Amino acid sequence: MAGGSGAEHGGGSDLPLRFPYGRPEFLGLSADEVECSADHIARPILILSKDTKRLPWTTGYAEVINAGKSTHNEDQASCEVLFVKKKTGGTISTPNKNTSTKRRSSLPNGEGLQLKDNSENDGISLYFWSLFDGHAGSGAAVVASKLLHHHIVEQLQEIAEILKNSAVLPPTCLGEEPESPATNSRTLTRAASLRGGVGAPGSPNTPPTRFFTEKKIQHESLVIGAIESAFREMDLQIERERSVYNISGGCTALVVVYMLGKLYVANAGDSRAIIIRNKEVIPMSSEFTPESERQRLQYLAFMQPHLLGNEFTHLEFPRRVQRKEVGKRMLYRDFNMTGWAYKSIEEDDLKFPLIYGEGKKARVMATIGVTRGLGDHDLKVHDSNIYIKPFLSSSPEVQHPGLCCMAYGIGRILN
Repeated sequence: MAGGSGAEHGGGSDLPLRFPYGRPEFLGLSADEVECSADHIARPILILSKDTKRLPWTTGYAEVINAGKSTHNEDQASCEVLFVKKKTGGTISTPNKNTSTKRRSSLPNGEGLQLKDNSENDGISLYFWSLFDGHAGSGAAVVASKLLHHHIVEQLQEIAEILKNSAVLPPTCLGEEPESPATNSRTLTRAASLRGGVGAPGSPNTPPTRFFTEKKIQHESLVIGAIESAFREMDLQIERERSVYNISGGCTALVVVYMLGKLYVANAGDSRAIIIRNKEVIPMSSEFTPESERQRLQYLAFMQPHLLGNEFTHLEFPRRVQRKEVGKRMLYRDFNMTGWAYKSIEEDDLKFPLIYGEGKKARVMATIGVTRGLGDHDLKVHDSNIYIKPFLSSSPEVQHPGLCCMAYGIGRILN
């Protein structure tokens, strides 16, 4: 993992930092070592000490700062072993670093890392790994590395008991008793039907006839929904707290969760995760860039043109349109197209394209090259008052390989 470009942590704001800047806790670095890690000439590679057992599953880690970019490494990482118990009480509080969630990792002596998936009867053990690729400041990446796993635990607490009972499908409404196959059966003997037995038409205990179908939701879908909701809540917390704390920049987020014998990989950004099984590399994430999300971005701009600030066009052209080409027919592509067609060039087409460039040089509004992540609530087009955040999504893609035991790798692929 390497540091990205952008402003320094702190950003010059008079507001206090939400959390002090540092490197991942599991590295156990002193303040002097953190400063040494930012040496752009020596560029030391930070790895885990061979004598420590801070991380579960013999997890490895290494990072180095990008030379000549931000003064400090804006990327972050975290690794936690947590315990999810059914939440007692009504309201859900905003997670903070002092949350009461039982935490088992990042301890100097590696205490409590030898948990089993069901080591306690009233909860669920959860393993959590994450990488955050920061840009335009380290604030969002630092906050996400400290709090995102708490948001995931908060979301899982409501469904902990449901997840533990894997033999019964999740109820459609909480509090409903699961249907028993015996009471749900419509198979009656002819004699029972004539006597008005339970289940016979007109009998007192016959359940009302349903004229609609009901989807059967699997337990894995609840976990995926909890992770997706946690990403959204994390982004909303950054948005709320930026008025009282200095939370600079934004970050991508790549998360791996292992619980109840199953693995979940969530990605919001352009980082990558892979699974290695029998020497085969299996991609477990997709990159979310201006090119891969072109149609979503164009459709949003088409539906809400005010977001373009009268400076951009949602249409894509092979190159910038020149004034002398007004009235001519040129290749273009709209949100409803994967191919190309010709259109007559109009005055509005002279505006700068919403998406410009290709490959790693593709940008949204000539500013940012990634379309999903956390933070970036104050990001604007240069020398304008046009916010870019409406085009950036905090929703992750969550993949669930359904495998219990495997080798895996997560990391940012550097180019």
